[in-house]
Amino acid sequence: MGFPRRLFTRGSRPEASRLAAVLRDDTVGGLVLLVSAAVALIWANSPWSDSYHALAGHVVGPREAHLDLPLAGWAADGLLAVFFFAVGCELKREFVAGDLRNPSRAALPILAAVGGMVAPALIFVGINVAGGSTGTLVGWAVPTATDIAFAVAVLAVLGSFLPSALRVFLLTLAVVDDLLAITVIAFFYTDHVAPVPLLCALVPAALFAVAVQRGVHRWWILLPLAAATWTLVHASGIHATVAGVVLGFTVPVLGRHGGGTERLEHLVRPFSAGVAVPLFAFFAAGVTVGGVSGLLESLGLPVTLGVLAGLVIGKPIGVFGTTYLLARFTRADLDDGLTWRDVWGVSLLAGIGFTVSLLIGELAFGYGTADGDHVKIGVLVASLVSAVLAAVVLAGRNKAYRRIAEGQAADADRD
Repeated sequence: MGFPRRLFTRGSRPEASRLAAVLRDDTVGGLVLLVSAAVALIWANSPWSDSYHALAGHVVGPREAHLDLPLAGWAADGLLAVFFFAVGCELKREFVAGDLRNPSRAALPILAAVGGMVAPALIFVGINVAGGSTGTLVGWAVPTATDIAFAVAVLAVLGSFLPSALRVFLLTLAVVDDLLAITVIAFFYTDHVAPVPLLCALVPAALFAVAVQRGVHRWWILLPLAAATWTLVHASGIHATVAGVVLGFTVPVLGRHGGGTERLEHLVRPFSAGVAVPLFAFFAAGVTVGGVSGLLESLGLPVTLGVLAGLVIGKPIGVFGTTYLLARFTRADLDDGLTWRDVWGVSLLAGIGFTVSLLIGELAFGYGTADGDHVKIGVLVASLVSAVLAAVVLAGRNKAYRRIAEGQAADADRD
């Protein structure tokens, strides 16, 4: 997967390296994602909205290989697999050498992630059943996901003085959340499984694993093997982004010649943050709202309200409530550098669903359907509300920690 470096000529390498370094920054990645979604929303609600939907629905690819997909489908199935490859590398590193290696230390954020999935799902189901909209229950998993890119970006903007333990808590929570979301996609949003292509996918995946285990990281070896694995997993009926996670898990944490998870993720992340995820957001977030009246009408529907309440209310209740109960009734303890107000701020931040929530919405309801569009509205509004609420809490906490730091610095100067 060394292709990000070799796509540029020798003369442009310094510029490419600087661009890649910028795109690895959490704040920049979140900003690019936000801009892509905003452009899609503006275009989809402009007089030229038909051209946007025509572009998203434009089909390309070989029909013989069942890869004649609309551009929106290529973004969701293909480009997003790159994002999930980076997630797989991160998960592998966390389980082997990171915070998830120590069960006692990781217990709180891990179980908080579970609670942060159960509560939103129950709220979504309850609202849709109470509203008589049982046909939309297939979308129960939409409000269960946290967007790690957006959440970390918001924390990076607001948290210059926040304790580092808070970022560790959020990252562990988001990483486990991604793993649970991947599991949900694989088991609950797969209509049928063709065993032959799935078994055949094991061959290029195994060759990819052998190559990375032996320290091979040349793009012209790894990229064709990854593409073959993705194609066969796609043909099997399992969502093709799962292939990215599986390949990420095959990468050793400490590979030969520095070719481990950290290096490959370092190479892939600029493409993921700068191209793959923004293009997915561009094609996924473009919903024609229909003005204020259309927005209000959509927000009154059980499916939209279920997503909105699940993310804005269910996520913080599930994350914070689980963490508090575990700390109160078990031996699990909150990090010494954190307060419950800090945890509440991160719990609100977990309500930013966006990327994975939009993906699950498309898998549940399909692209361009009425319910699918209502889900998008719910995800976008909920993510915005969650970000604002979290920003209010965390900005206040950041000011408090800043005063503490300035007081300590003044005391040190007097001494």
